[in-house]
Amino acid sequence: MSGILILAEHRDGELRPVTHELISAAQDVRAEIGDRVTVAIVGSQADRFVPALSVDGVDEILVFASPQAEFDADITEAALSAAISDSQPALILLGHGVDSMDYAAAFATRHGTGFATDVFKLGFDDGQLVATRGGYGQKVNVELDFPGKRTVVLCLRTGTFKPDLKPASPPVRRLAPAWPAPGARFGALIPPPATDDVDVSSVDFILSVGRGVGEEGNVERFRELAATLGATLGCSRPIADSGWLPKSRQVGQSGKTAVNCKLYIAMGISGAIQHLAGMKHVDTVVAVNTDSNASIFSVAKYGIVGDMFEIAEELGKQFE
Repeated sequence: MSGILILAEHRDGELRPVTHELISAAQDVRAEIGDRVTVAIVGSQADRFVPALSVDGVDEILVFASPQAEFDADITEAALSAAISDSQPALILLGHGVDSMDYAAAFATRHGTGFATDVFKLGFDDGQLVATRGGYGQKVNVELDFPGKRTVVLCLRTGTFKPDLKPASPPVRRLAPAWPAPGARFGALIPPPATDDVDVSSVDFILSVGRGVGEEGNVERFRELAATLGATLGCSRPIADSGWLPKSRQVGQSGKTAVNCKLYIAMGISGAIQHLAGMKHVDTVVAVNTDSNASIFSVAKYGIVGDMFEIAEELGKQFE
């Protein structure tokens, strides 16, 4: 077995961003796994997504015109089973989310494959695939290998692999397996409640605060500074865990990955490995901390050893 199979995800008529992230991740390992990358798309309107999937790094697109437009676990599993029989992949990449959690473990068990969820890093050790995920409440990184498994199924964490894909024209094939009766009937998509909060994974300028902010009352001061600078206010895990800022603003391994961030100002953040994982795609990091040995300085292009409140006051004056 060789090559990589990717399952494209879509919802409410839109291709989900994780799909292009999976294609990007495949490029990192295709030389070791086998140089063929196949993307499968499932749904009654699957053909509409072919143009968006026609990108550099995809060697073939498999279209499964299934009975239902939206996700169904049984139908998805049937399509994947047909794809395995057709292309014999060594690696299957899925997005880690509510959809894959509905079928991936059962699928891997039925087919006797290796399996891991919430994977944020892929690598090789002596020619063997190694998948890295968090453990013990994201306090440690766990490296997993899969001895004796001809095929491995991995669910990759959203926002981990930054897509940089160019248009291409891969061939398209259509497969029509025997479809099971849908396990669920789609009625309507209920959107999440409207919120005025932001998603830090999609913005290009973030000012983040950490434990150095001291107390909840000081957060507002940095919210105002972020507004003055034209930045989005973010935070490290202790701030989100304390409820001082919403979880949606947490940058890090157990929060959001700053996928599109060009400039990241970290104020009072020591730089735990989990937080640094959420910053790995940032173009320019500016760090402010009183501890000259803080880990955050190891990834910073510009570092200031000083009091975050004094620096914030001076920044505010300069940009008023």
